[in-house]
Amino acid sequence: MIEGINPTVHTAGLAALEGLINRALTLAPRASEELAELEECVFALECTSPALDIYLQPGRGSVRLMGIYDGPVTTRVRGAAADFTELAASDDPAASLINGALELEGDSAPLLELQQILGTLDIDWEAPLVDTLGDVVGHQLAEILRAGFSWGREARVSLERQLEEFVHEEARLSPPRLELEDFYGDVQELSLRVERLESRSRRLRQKIVQLKA
Repeated sequence: MIEGINPTVHTAGLAALEGLINRALTLAPRASEELAELEECVFALECTSPALDIYLQPGRGSVRLMGIYDGPVTTRVRGAAADFTELAASDDPAASLINGALELEGDSAPLLELQQILGTLDIDWEAPLVDTLGDVVGHQLAEILRAGFSWGREARVSLERQLEEFVHEEARLSPPRLELEDFYGDVQELSLRVERLESRSRRLRQKIVQLKA
């Protein structure tokens, strides 16, 4: 927990925000349907300084926010409060996540789906937390939640693009698309040359047989 916060008060703050999100979902049937596809997932935001864990578990048309969870986690984002604040305030959250101090563990694809769904909702992450926890702590907790769960569609597209660039250009885990196309073209040309060579070889063998006859 954030130092000085009573666990009961902290739980009440998350419960207030959970109710706000679920009310927003009742007005967004499509988002509710998409959220149901993630009902087997649990997402964790782990703040290391100050120490704070927040878990979000989607359901059919609803979400559950928890301060404690003992089961398996699908995706975990870990870092200091300052790192979450930097991500929440960034004009390019994808670049901040890739180049910043936050750590991403687990399967990122479901987290991107969740962020896209929540990004379509009109949610005031701060108001219910400030009302329950006060200005300073409420704002800090809202920044962590906003950074972890509400990037929206544009940030998702940006993250996918930057991850692809990282894989291709920096990590060299996979060659760029143009290099792959060139490679496939070379393979196809080599295959054609081999076929032509085999055809010439067959004709030569046939001539040799005819000459021997």
